Amino acid sequence: MNRRPTLLAALALTATAALTLSACGSDDDSPAKDKDAIAGAETGDKKSPSPAPSESDPASGGRPKITFPADAKNVFEYEKTGDAAKDAALLDSTLSINSVDEAIFKGSTDTEALGFYNAERALSASITFVNGYLKKNHTWVGETRYFDYEVKLSGANAAYVTYCSDESKSFLKNRKTAKVDNTPTTADSYVLYHTKLAKNADGVWQTTDIASDRGSKTCQP
Repeated sequence: MNRRPTLLAALALTATAALTLSACGSDDDSPAKDKDAIAGAETGDKKSPSPAPSESDPASGGRPKITFPADAKNVFEYEKTGDAAKDAALLDSTLSINSVDEAIFKGSTDTEALGFYNAERALSASITFVNGYLKKNHTWVGETRYFDYEVKLSGANAAYVTYCSDESKSFLKNRKTAKVDNTPTTADSYVLYHTKLAKNADGVWQTTDIASDRGSKTCQP
């Protein structure tokens, strides 16, 4: 199924080239159709999928806890790098995704986590994306898998994270009727993401920009 609305994809794709070039040239010390992405794993492992968002969101230290309904789940497959900054950026990247999905589930863009893990263009695009769901009375169910993570640092406060998503097991659901749209798996079920993150004064790696390539051959099985 396709979980990203056309408007978010259009907004995000304008930044694809810039993000890709920035990531490749960095000093590495070591939002198509309807639906959304999710995240919130504390750690990832290619052999052992990350815990469910409700079990792994760091709610301590002033961080908001993100909760999902029982019929929706994100699985994050990545391995810790051993670099504290990179691992923190990876974790907050997944929480950024989860915060957007939580807003969809709660039916509001006025959630604590949405503005906590997203800023600048990524925040405005996420709000537009969530509102697109709400206007159509959509939510989603199932499982979305995130994999093939790569992270690069640029100085002490900037990071670039790329990853793939597999939406073949997640589906749109009508919020009023509860009808699930069991769409078939196609090339568009796989998406490549390029994201930019900035560490704020509180040490949170906020996603500030995002570009997506739906149907990317890089992510297809």
